[in-house]
Amino acid sequence: MSMITDMLSDYVPFMTRKAKFATETGEPIWGVMAQFDDVVNAYHAAEKMRDAGFKHWDLHTPFPIHGLEEAMGIKRTILPFVVLGGTFTGAGGAAALQWWVTAYAYTDIAVQGKPYGAWEPFTMIIFELGVLLSAFAALFGMLMLNGLPRWHHPLFRKDRFLDSSDDKFFVVVEARDPSFNPEQTSRFLREIGATAVDLVEDA
Repeated sequence: MSMITDMLSDYVPFMTRKAKFATETGEPIWGVMAQFDDVVNAYHAAEKMRDAGFKHWDLHTPFPIHGLEEAMGIKRTILPFVVLGGTFTGAGGAAALQWWVTAYAYTDIAVQGKPYGAWEPFTMIIFELGVLLSAFAALFGMLMLNGLPRWHHPLFRKDRFLDSSDDKFFVVVEARDPSFNPEQTSRFLREIGATAVDLVEDA
C-alpha cells in the first residue's frame, strides 16, 4: 500500500504541491542541488544519502555508473506488475470477447468448422492483445511513475546543472522529502564531499 501511495504522490501535478520552504525573496524552494566533481565521491555520496534515510532524491550523472542502484538503495518499482496487469487484461479480454461472440452472439455463423466457443482459433488474438496492452501499460506506467509529462523542470533554471551531461555529478534532494531542511540538508551535502551546493527554486 505504501508503494502505491508513493507512486500516486509522485504523479500529483507539481503545481498542486504546497511549498514547505521559501527563499528570502519568497520563492518556493523545490530542493537542493549539490555538485560532485568525480565518480568516486558521487558514488560514496549516494551511499551516505541512502544511509541517512533520504527518500526523494536523485543522482544525475553524465554516464551510467555500475552498481549505482544498490548504492542509492533503489527498490524495484511496481511497473512489472502494471505490465502484468495489462497483459492479463488484454489476453483475458480477447478470450472473453471471442468466446462470447462464437458461443452466444453469433452461433448461426460457422467459423473454421470449429465447435462453438472453441478456444483454438482464439490463440493469436489473445497473444496479440496481450502484447498490445502490456506495451501500453509499460509506456503509460513508466510515464506515471516518473511524474511525466512535465515540460519544464526547476533544475533547468540552473546553468551549473548543464554540466551533468558533461563531466559533473549532481545529488538533488527534493523539498518534499520528509528529512529535508534547506540549511541542514545543504550542510550535510557539503560534509559528504559536495564542492558546490545551490538551492533550487520552484519553476
